[in-house]
Amino acid sequence: MSRSSRVAVIGAGSVGSTIAFALLIQRISSEILMVDIVQEIAEGQVSDLSDANFVASNHVRVGTFEEAGQSDIIIITAGAKQRPNETRLDLIDRNYKILDNVIGSMKPINPNAILLLVSNPVDILTYIAQKLSGLPKNQVFGSGTFLDSARLRRKLSGILGVSENSIHCYSLGEHGDSQIIAWSSASVGGKPLLEFPEVAILDKELVAKEISNKANEIIKLKGATFFGIAGCVSLVVQSIIFNQRHIRPLSTYVEEYGCVFSMPVVLGRNGVEKVIDINLNQEEKDKLKQSAKILRGVCAKYV
Repeated sequence: MSRSSRVAVIGAGSVGSTIAFALLIQRISSEILMVDIVQEIAEGQVSDLSDANFVASNHVRVGTFEEAGQSDIIIITAGAKQRPNETRLDLIDRNYKILDNVIGSMKPINPNAILLLVSNPVDILTYIAQKLSGLPKNQVFGSGTFLDSARLRRKLSGILGVSENSIHCYSLGEHGDSQIIAWSSASVGGKPLLEFPEVAILDKELVAKEISNKANEIIKLKGATFFGIAGCVSLVVQSIIFNQRHIRPLSTYVEEYGCVFSMPVVLGRNGVEKVIDINLNQEEKDKLKQSAKILRGVCAKYV
Protein backbone atom coordinates (compact mmCIF):
# COMPACT_ATOMS: atom_id res chain seq x y z
CA MET A 1 0.00 0.00 0.00
CA SER A 2 1.26 3.48 -0.84
CA ARG A 3 0.13 7.07 -1.05
CA SER A 4 -1.47 6.17 -4.39
CA SER A 5 -3.99 4.08 -2.46
CA ARG A 6 -7.71 4.60 -2.85
CA VAL A 7 -9.76 5.31 0.27
CA ALA A 8 -13.53 4.98 0.17
CA VAL A 9 -15.68 6.78 2.72
CA ILE A 10 -19.15 5.28 2.97
CA GLY A 11 -21.64 7.71 4.39
CA ALA A 12 -21.51 11.31 3.19
CA GLY A 13 -22.95 12.90 6.30
CA SER A 14 -21.14 15.16 8.74
CA VAL A 15 -18.77 12.44 10.00
CA GLY A 16 -17.93 10.98 6.59
CA SER A 17 -17.41 14.35 4.90
CA THR A 18 -15.23 15.63 7.75
CA ILE A 19 -13.08 12.48 7.54
CA ALA A 20 -12.75 13.01 3.79
CA PHE A 21 -11.72 16.62 4.40
CA ALA A 22 -9.08 15.55 6.95
CA LEU A 23 -7.67 13.01 4.49
CA LEU A 24 -7.67 15.59 1.72
CA ILE A 25 -5.84 18.42 3.49
CA GLN A 26 -3.25 16.02 4.92
CA ARG A 27 -2.62 14.54 1.45
CA ILE A 28 -2.72 11.01 2.84
CA SER A 29 -4.13 9.21 -0.22
CA SER A 30 -4.29 10.11 -3.90
CA GLU A 31 -7.95 9.19 -4.41
CA ILE A 32 -10.92 9.57 -2.09
CA LEU A 33 -14.32 8.15 -2.96
CA MET A 34 -17.48 9.48 -1.34
CA VAL A 35 -20.27 6.90 -1.34
CA ASP A 36 -23.81 7.34 -0.07
CA ILE A 37 -27.16 5.75 -0.75
CA VAL A 38 -28.44 9.27 -1.48
CA GLN A 39 -26.47 10.22 -4.59
CA GLU A 40 -27.24 13.94 -4.33
CA ILE A 41 -25.64 14.17 -0.89
CA ALA A 42 -22.44 12.50 -2.09
CA GLU A 43 -22.35 14.79 -5.13
CA GLY A 44 -22.82 17.87 -2.96
CA GLN A 45 -20.05 16.85 -0.57
CA VAL A 46 -17.65 16.10 -3.41
CA SER A 47 -18.41 19.45 -5.02
CA ASP A 48 -17.74 21.22 -1.72
CA LEU A 49 -14.59 19.19 -1.00
CA SER A 50 -13.26 19.91 -4.48
CA ASP A 51 -13.26 23.61 -3.64
CA ALA A 52 -10.66 22.86 -0.94
CA ASN A 53 -8.53 20.71 -3.22
CA PHE A 54 -6.19 23.60 -4.04
CA VAL A 55 -4.31 22.75 -0.82
CA ALA A 56 -3.61 19.21 -2.01
CA SER A 57 -3.39 17.05 -5.11
CA ASN A 58 -5.92 14.42 -4.15
CA HIS A 59 -8.66 13.30 -6.49
CA VAL A 60 -12.05 13.37 -4.77
CA ARG A 61 -15.06 11.91 -6.55
CA VAL A 62 -18.39 10.18 -6.06
CA GLY A 63 -18.06 6.40 -6.09
CA THR A 64 -20.34 3.39 -6.19
CA PHE A 65 -20.61 0.71 -3.53
CA GLU A 66 -18.97 -1.73 -5.95
CA GLU A 67 -15.99 0.62 -6.38
CA ALA A 68 -15.78 1.06 -2.62
CA GLY A 69 -15.54 -2.70 -2.22
CA GLN A 70 -12.44 -2.72 -4.42
CA SER A 71 -10.70 0.12 -2.56
CA ASP A 72 -7.61 -0.30 -0.40
CA ILE A 73 -9.21 1.18 2.71
CA ILE A 74 -12.96 1.28 3.28
CA ILE A 75 -14.24 3.58 6.03
CA ILE A 76 -17.83 2.98 7.09
CA THR A 77 -19.50 5.96 8.73
CA ALA A 78 -23.01 5.23 7.44
CA GLY A 79 -25.54 4.81 10.20
CA ALA A 80 -28.28 6.38 12.25
CA LYS A 81 -27.22 9.31 14.40
CA GLN A 82 -26.90 8.90 18.13
CA ARG A 83 -29.73 10.73 19.89
CA PRO A 84 -29.30 12.74 23.11
CA ASN A 85 -29.03 10.40 26.12
CA GLU A 86 -29.10 7.36 23.83
CA THR A 87 -26.44 4.76 24.58
CA ARG A 88 -24.39 3.35 21.74
CA LEU A 89 -25.95 -0.04 22.39
CA ASP A 90 -29.40 1.42 21.68
CA LEU A 91 -28.24 2.08 18.13
CA ILE A 92 -27.67 -1.58 17.27
CA ASP A 93 -31.01 -2.47 15.75
CA ARG A 94 -31.07 0.65 13.61
CA ASN A 95 -27.49 0.31 12.39
CA TYR A 96 -27.30 -3.46 11.92
CA LYS A 97 -29.60 -3.30 8.88
CA ILE A 98 -27.61 -0.42 7.41
CA LEU A 99 -24.32 -2.28 7.83
CA ASP A 100 -25.75 -5.47 6.33
CA ASN A 101 -26.92 -3.55 3.24
CA VAL A 102 -23.61 -1.68 2.88
CA ILE A 103 -21.41 -4.78 3.03
CA GLY A 104 -23.76 -6.72 0.77
CA SER A 105 -23.66 -3.92 -1.81
CA MET A 106 -19.83 -3.92 -1.85
CA LYS A 107 -19.35 -7.63 -2.51
CA PRO A 108 -17.14 -9.13 -3.75
CA ILE A 109 -14.80 -7.15 -1.50
CA ASN A 110 -11.12 -6.76 -2.32
CA PRO A 111 -9.48 -9.55 -0.25
CA ASN A 112 -6.64 -7.22 0.72
CA ALA A 113 -8.89 -4.33 1.75
CA ILE A 114 -8.82 -2.78 5.21
CA LEU A 115 -12.31 -2.22 6.60
CA LEU A 116 -12.51 0.50 9.26
CA LEU A 117 -15.75 0.87 11.22
CA VAL A 118 -16.63 4.27 12.65
CA SER A 119 -20.41 3.91 13.03
CA ASN A 120 -21.71 3.21 16.54
CA PRO A 121 -21.94 1.00 18.51
CA VAL A 122 -18.53 0.46 16.97
CA ASP A 123 -17.47 -2.69 18.88
CA ILE A 124 -20.59 -4.66 17.99
CA LEU A 125 -20.70 -3.38 14.41
CA THR A 126 -17.04 -4.30 14.00
CA TYR A 127 -17.80 -7.84 15.18
CA ILE A 128 -20.72 -8.05 12.75
CA ALA A 129 -18.60 -6.64 9.90
CA GLN A 130 -15.94 -9.27 10.54
CA LYS A 131 -18.60 -11.94 10.08
CA LEU A 132 -20.41 -10.38 7.11
CA SER A 133 -17.36 -9.27 5.11
CA GLY A 134 -15.46 -12.56 5.16
CA LEU A 135 -12.19 -10.65 5.56
CA PRO A 136 -9.50 -11.71 8.08
CA LYS A 137 -10.11 -10.23 11.53
CA ASN A 138 -6.90 -8.19 11.43
CA GLN A 139 -8.24 -6.34 8.37
CA VAL A 140 -11.56 -5.41 9.99
CA PHE A 141 -11.44 -3.15 13.03
CA GLY A 142 -13.07 -0.09 14.51
CA SER A 143 -12.08 3.37 15.70
CA GLY A 144 -12.83 2.14 19.23
CA THR A 145 -11.53 4.19 22.14
CA PHE A 146 -8.92 6.10 20.15
CA LEU A 147 -10.84 9.35 20.57
CA ASP A 148 -11.69 8.60 24.22
CA SER A 149 -7.98 8.06 24.90
CA ALA A 150 -7.15 11.34 23.15
CA ARG A 151 -9.69 13.14 25.34
CA LEU A 152 -8.15 11.51 28.40
CA ARG A 153 -4.62 12.56 27.48
CA ARG A 154 -5.81 16.11 26.84
CA LYS A 155 -7.34 16.29 30.29
CA LEU A 156 -4.24 14.86 31.96
CA SER A 157 -2.06 17.22 29.93
CA GLY A 158 -3.84 20.19 31.47
CA ILE A 159 -3.45 18.74 34.96
CA LEU A 160 0.25 17.83 34.64
CA GLY A 161 1.39 20.64 32.36
CA VAL A 162 3.07 18.32 29.85
CA SER A 163 2.48 17.51 26.19
CA GLU A 164 -0.39 15.13 25.42
CA ASN A 165 2.04 13.02 23.36
CA SER A 166 4.18 12.47 26.46
CA ILE A 167 1.31 10.82 28.33
CA HIS A 168 0.90 7.08 27.81
CA CYS A 169 -2.56 6.27 29.11
CA TYR A 170 -5.48 4.50 27.46
CA SER A 171 -9.22 4.14 27.73
CA LEU A 172 -9.90 0.48 26.94
CA GLY A 173 -12.75 -1.96 26.44
CA GLU A 174 -16.13 -0.93 25.09
CA HIS A 175 -16.41 2.40 23.32
CA GLY A 176 -19.21 3.26 25.67
CA ASP A 177 -20.45 3.09 29.23
CA SER A 178 -18.33 0.16 30.41
CA GLN A 179 -14.95 1.40 29.15
CA ILE A 180 -12.14 1.60 31.70
CA ILE A 181 -9.06 3.74 32.13
CA ALA A 182 -5.88 1.69 32.45
CA TRP A 183 -4.47 3.76 35.32
CA SER A 184 -2.16 1.01 36.58
CA SER A 185 -0.11 0.85 33.37
CA ALA A 186 -0.07 4.59 32.57
CA SER A 187 3.15 6.58 32.63
CA VAL A 188 4.70 9.94 31.83
CA GLY A 189 8.40 10.15 31.06
CA GLY A 190 8.91 6.64 32.41
CA LYS A 191 7.29 7.51 35.74
CA PRO A 192 4.04 5.75 36.70
CA LEU A 193 1.15 8.17 36.28
CA LEU A 194 -0.30 7.31 39.69
CA GLU A 195 2.90 8.52 41.38
CA PHE A 196 2.23 12.11 40.32
CA PRO A 197 0.59 13.95 43.27
CA GLU A 198 -1.80 15.76 40.92
CA VAL A 199 -3.12 12.43 39.64
CA ALA A 200 -3.11 10.67 43.00
CA ILE A 201 -5.74 13.06 44.36
CA LEU A 202 -8.02 12.83 41.31
CA ASP A 203 -11.48 11.35 41.59
CA LYS A 204 -10.74 8.68 39.01
CA GLU A 205 -14.31 7.43 38.71
CA LEU A 206 -15.41 10.98 37.94
CA VAL A 207 -12.68 11.35 35.31
CA ALA A 208 -13.69 8.08 33.67
CA LYS A 209 -17.33 9.17 33.59
CA GLU A 210 -16.40 12.56 32.14
CA ILE A 211 -14.37 10.96 29.34
CA SER A 212 -17.01 8.38 28.40
CA ASN A 213 -19.81 10.97 28.50
CA LYS A 214 -18.12 13.74 26.51
CA ALA A 215 -19.75 12.67 23.25
CA ASN A 216 -23.19 13.00 24.84
CA GLU A 217 -22.34 16.49 26.03
CA ILE A 218 -21.32 17.55 22.52
CA ILE A 219 -24.42 15.93 21.02
CA LYS A 220 -26.62 17.90 23.43
CA LEU A 221 -24.95 21.14 22.35
CA LYS A 222 -24.66 20.70 18.57
CA GLY A 223 -26.37 17.46 17.61
CA ALA A 224 -23.35 15.40 16.54
CA THR A 225 -19.61 14.88 16.95
CA PHE A 226 -17.30 14.77 13.95
CA PHE A 227 -14.09 16.82 14.20
CA GLY A 228 -12.38 14.65 16.82
CA ILE A 229 -13.20 11.33 15.17
CA ALA A 230 -12.10 12.68 11.80
CA GLY A 231 -8.69 13.52 13.25
CA CYS A 232 -8.37 10.04 14.74
CA VAL A 233 -9.42 8.28 11.54
CA SER A 234 -6.97 10.29 9.45
CA LEU A 235 -4.15 9.14 11.75
CA VAL A 236 -5.32 5.52 11.45
CA VAL A 237 -5.35 5.73 7.65
CA GLN A 238 -1.93 7.39 7.64
CA SER A 239 -0.49 4.62 9.83
CA ILE A 240 -1.83 1.97 7.45
CA ILE A 241 -0.80 3.57 4.16
CA PHE A 242 2.70 4.46 5.34
CA ASN A 243 3.12 1.30 7.45
CA GLN A 244 4.03 3.43 10.46
CA ARG A 245 3.18 0.70 13.00
CA HIS A 246 1.90 3.19 15.55
CA ILE A 247 0.20 1.88 18.67
CA ARG A 248 -3.45 2.92 18.88
CA PRO A 249 -6.35 1.76 21.07
CA LEU A 250 -8.69 0.29 18.44
CA SER A 251 -11.66 -2.04 18.43
CA THR A 252 -10.43 -5.49 17.40
CA TYR A 253 -11.01 -9.11 18.27
CA VAL A 254 -9.17 -9.88 21.52
CA GLU A 255 -8.63 -13.60 22.04
CA GLU A 256 -8.17 -13.35 25.81
CA TYR A 257 -11.62 -11.84 26.28
CA GLY A 258 -13.38 -13.54 23.37
CA CYS A 259 -14.92 -10.38 22.01
CA VAL A 260 -14.32 -7.26 19.97
CA PHE A 261 -13.38 -4.16 21.94
CA SER A 262 -10.47 -1.76 22.31
CA MET A 263 -6.97 -2.70 23.28
CA PRO A 264 -3.66 -1.10 22.18
CA VAL A 265 -2.67 -2.53 18.79
CA VAL A 266 0.26 -2.18 16.42
CA LEU A 267 -1.23 -0.67 13.27
CA GLY A 268 0.47 -1.11 9.90
CA ARG A 269 0.03 -1.99 6.25
CA ASN A 270 -1.84 -5.21 7.04
CA GLY A 271 -4.15 -3.58 9.56
CA VAL A 272 -3.87 -4.85 13.12
CA GLU A 273 -0.40 -6.37 13.19
CA LYS A 274 -0.44 -7.25 16.89
CA VAL A 275 -2.55 -6.76 20.02
CA ILE A 276 -0.44 -5.45 22.90
CA ASP A 277 -0.76 -7.46 26.10
CA ILE A 278 -0.91 -4.42 28.36
CA ASN A 279 -0.28 -4.83 32.09
CA LEU A 280 -3.48 -4.32 34.09
CA ASN A 281 -4.29 -4.80 37.76
CA GLN A 282 -6.94 -7.31 38.82
CA GLU A 283 -9.69 -4.74 39.24
CA GLU A 284 -9.15 -3.46 35.69
CA LYS A 285 -9.11 -6.99 34.30
CA ASP A 286 -12.33 -7.84 36.11
CA LYS A 287 -14.05 -4.76 34.68
CA LEU A 288 -12.91 -5.69 31.17
CA LYS A 289 -14.18 -9.24 31.64
CA GLN A 290 -17.57 -7.91 32.67
CA SER A 291 -17.62 -5.54 29.69
CA ALA A 292 -16.68 -8.41 27.38
CA LYS A 293 -19.47 -10.57 28.81
CA ILE A 294 -22.04 -7.89 28.03
CA LEU A 295 -20.75 -7.39 24.50
CA ARG A 296 -20.64 -11.13 23.77
CA GLY A 297 -24.24 -11.43 24.89
CA VAL A 298 -25.37 -8.66 22.57
CA CYS A 299 -23.35 -9.94 19.59
CA ALA A 300 -24.81 -13.43 19.97
CA LYS A 301 -28.23 -12.02 19.05
CA TYR A 302 -27.06 -10.75 15.66
CA VAL A 303 -24.60 -13.20 14.11
